[in-house]
Amino acid sequence: MSIRALLLIALLLVVFVFGGAALSLYIDALWFQEIGYLSVFTTRVATQIELGAGVGAALFGWLALNVLWAARRRLTLLPPPWSVMLANRPIRPLLIGAALIVGVFQGLQAAAQWQEFLLFRHPTAFGQPDPLFGRDLGFYVFTLPFLSTIKGWLLLATGLAIVASGLLYIANQEIRLDPTRVIVAPTARRHLFGLGALAALVVGWGYRLDQYQLLYSQRGVAFGALYADVHARLPALQVLVVLAVAVALVLVFSATRRGWILPIAAAATLPVAGLVGGSVLPDLLHRFQVLPNEMVMERPYIEHNIRMTRFAYGLDHVEAKEFPASDRLSAQQVAANPLTTKNIRLWDHRPLLATYRQLQQIRTYYDFIDVDNDRYVIDGELRQVMISPRELSYKNLPSRIWINEHLTYTHGYGVTLGPVNRVSQEGLPEFFIKNIPPVSSTSIIVKRPEIYYGELPNDYVFVNTTAKEFDYPAGDTNEYATYTGEGGIPVKTFLHKAAFAASFGTMKILLSNDLTSESRIMINRNIQDRVAMLAPFLRYDQDPYLVITNEGRLVWIIDGYTTTTQLPYAFPVRGVGNYIRNSVKVTIDAYDGRMSAYISDPDDPIIRAYDAVFPGLFHPLDEMPDDLRAHLRYPQDLFTIQSHVFATYHMQDPQIFYNKEDLWNIPQKGERDMEPYYTIMKLPGEAREEFILMIPYTPAKRDNMAAWLAARADAPHYGKLIVYLFPKQKLVYGPRQIEARIDQDSAISQQLTLWTQRGSQAIRGSLLVIPIEDALLYVEPLYLAASESGALPELRRVIVAFGNQLLMEPDLETALARLFGARPPESRTTDAVATPSRAPEGTTAILSQSALEHYRKAQRFVREGNWEAYGSELRRLEQALEELAKRP
Repeated sequence: MSIRALLLIALLLVVFVFGGAALSLYIDALWFQEIGYLSVFTTRVATQIELGAGVGAALFGWLALNVLWAARRRLTLLPPPWSVMLANRPIRPLLIGAALIVGVFQGLQAAAQWQEFLLFRHPTAFGQPDPLFGRDLGFYVFTLPFLSTIKGWLLLATGLAIVASGLLYIANQEIRLDPTRVIVAPTARRHLFGLGALAALVVGWGYRLDQYQLLYSQRGVAFGALYADVHARLPALQVLVVLAVAVALVLVFSATRRGWILPIAAAATLPVAGLVGGSVLPDLLHRFQVLPNEMVMERPYIEHNIRMTRFAYGLDHVEAKEFPASDRLSAQQVAANPLTTKNIRLWDHRPLLATYRQLQQIRTYYDFIDVDNDRYVIDGELRQVMISPRELSYKNLPSRIWINEHLTYTHGYGVTLGPVNRVSQEGLPEFFIKNIPPVSSTSIIVKRPEIYYGELPNDYVFVNTTAKEFDYPAGDTNEYATYTGEGGIPVKTFLHKAAFAASFGTMKILLSNDLTSESRIMINRNIQDRVAMLAPFLRYDQDPYLVITNEGRLVWIIDGYTTTTQLPYAFPVRGVGNYIRNSVKVTIDAYDGRMSAYISDPDDPIIRAYDAVFPGLFHPLDEMPDDLRAHLRYPQDLFTIQSHVFATYHMQDPQIFYNKEDLWNIPQKGERDMEPYYTIMKLPGEAREEFILMIPYTPAKRDNMAAWLAARADAPHYGKLIVYLFPKQKLVYGPRQIEARIDQDSAISQQLTLWTQRGSQAIRGSLLVIPIEDALLYVEPLYLAASESGALPELRRVIVAFGNQLLMEPDLETALARLFGARPPESRTTDAVATPSRAPEGTTAILSQSALEHYRKAQRFVREGNWEAYGSELRRLEQALEELAKRP
């Protein structure tokens, strides 16, 4: 095969490999231009080209120089068949081609390090030194990772040069074996020994960098450099740096002299010294000097680990307060906290999601995939609500043809929104917003209900086409709409159509007569993919949530995190790293896809570095519209990480930490840890209620409560963490103990067994621990659903515990009245559980009304011949009458 044929094959390979990449870059450029962040794209691509081309060219030049030097003599002494193949062909073009291929592939790998390179070029000081070397933490986050990458590139370059040159010298018999010795030509010896000296210097520099890597040691009782690392491994690495330089000098000295003993002995010194100094001596020191008195020897390093870990996860400013967990709570105290009791969440996410799907899905091609907690001011009161968007499910379309999926059915429609505690007489949730088009019973109005960008879209859709765009169903007919927003990329030219046709692998885009000069294509419609495209250097929360603005628009909010694995002494969390900050809040308009990123933690050095790299990408949080800022939540993913770390790192005394004397656990429900939950309550000592995220703790291997951690989400206290500590000398029931008491209660067990025997399924909701004043209230909802799949869960009972009292009632209102011996004030009765229009003056009146309704329903089912429903209503009538019989 000729050289020309080889070059042609290489060219075709390049076109095949890079053609798709070029198309992808073109599509990405159009998308970034659409969203108004083209400079972000150009900065990233320019950095990738700069880094990839620089590293690839440098490696190519280095390898080409070495192989050409090694092959400066013709390879005439090759054994068959290579001598026959290459005898009459120039070898240099092949060697240069091989070096070029290596350089290209290494350049591609180097381009993937663009984020690391940009942080290296824009370091930001943390203003805090590391405990061992006194360097600013910014050195470890921004500089050290790229220096380690450079070291890897240098080792690769020298290693490839040694291997390639050595093979060429062997092929040319400048290195050959005689029966008694190895013969190396002087030029080959000088060349290879020079490369070996260079490699030794790179290894020595690596030992210097490895000294900093000791700060990430995981060999002892705490994360980070411990006694043996500091007093054995660190001196050993310092000696190895000197030895590496000495080995390089020995190789240079031996390059012009005969003999192999000195260079071989010098080269063997490094691994032997590394083994002794890096493993043997530290292990001996740890076994015979540290272990006999480990706590005393490791105490300062444990202190470093505690301090740096608390800083890394934002736990260094957690405010600790005592919580007495009083056994006394009066009806007057409960009545003094109306917003707390009104906002106790009785609807769990999973049962509520199933109920929403049954009641509000409307059509099979709609779906609810998540329910989110938020708060709104309704009728002058702060109310916790559950909100869920009604998205279009493309897999459930009646006909999945291309026109339907990409031109006709383009968007979801509207939301369901309801209070967390309101239940109808049928045990179903009430709605503030429901149906299609959205109908609202409050001042919260949805004026732009279309959801083009969400959590459940397809790859792409076209708008402003000649095809009818489905808007929403209206009885037996459908309503159609014309898109009036600015979202999407114009497809005016043939080039645009051809590019998208190639990108999505369909000729229908080119051949469709429905596309006009006004048509737009919407891509990257999944909001998680959308933010990851815009800022891939951030991690994103798994639970985006939807907000209804004052203008009636639907806007997504996603929390973004800056993370690193490079903070010294900080304990790492698997899959996260050992540093995290909720530094960014991203908003996405569900109608036109507009995105805005706001810096929520300006003190974070990592986000300040990225802000310098991408000017104009981030905005101060003060620029976020007020109606969106009012709905910012403390992110649950971050709080989950913090709460798990804090379970260990609340212990700040090294002695207690070492002995794990006060280790906490997250309570478990079944086999899973209890999830943090949002609620509205008045924190102890505060003047008003606020939206918080909280989680309780239990001591390790115990089930009683030890503390609870709260994250505040309302201004001006947003982001502050408070831990409330229970008295150690007092038993405070934990969630599992309350669950055990529920299981042991004969009345509750009998009712659950009865429901199960009648073909129903009793679903126990999440147990919530609700602090009121200086006491704790435990609330667990109980749902009833048919055993078959697709059943409609109904909230049928509420279990409430306080102190040693435990009871189950049809609603929270009744339970509170029975627990505290007095009915809550009328001002909050209408919102506690029952429907406002069905709230007569007394609890007895409510039960009487309920019994009458069940009787009427039973009579109606008799007339209809629906005997199963008739029996169900009779059972409910019986329950209501039993409750009435208990009344005085």
